[in-house]
Amino acid sequence: MAKKCDICGKGPMVGNNVSHAHNLTKRRWMPNIKKMRIRDNNLVRHAYVCSRCLRSGKVEKAL
Repeated sequence: MAKKCDICGKGPMVGNNVSHAHNLTKRRWMPNIKKMRIRDNNLVRHAYVCSRCLRSGKVEKAL
């Protein structure tokens, strides 16, 4: 499930697995995104939030 963070816009990144023989195969790095209740301008709503935004204090969890 490829979601984006509603706060910072972080989404999946693409790149290559590189073997010892330097064979390249495509892969994706998925961000750590959780659906949770947040407080937004004194309103409580559901949003997809990455762990970096939670940890840095960009968003406040609703109790």
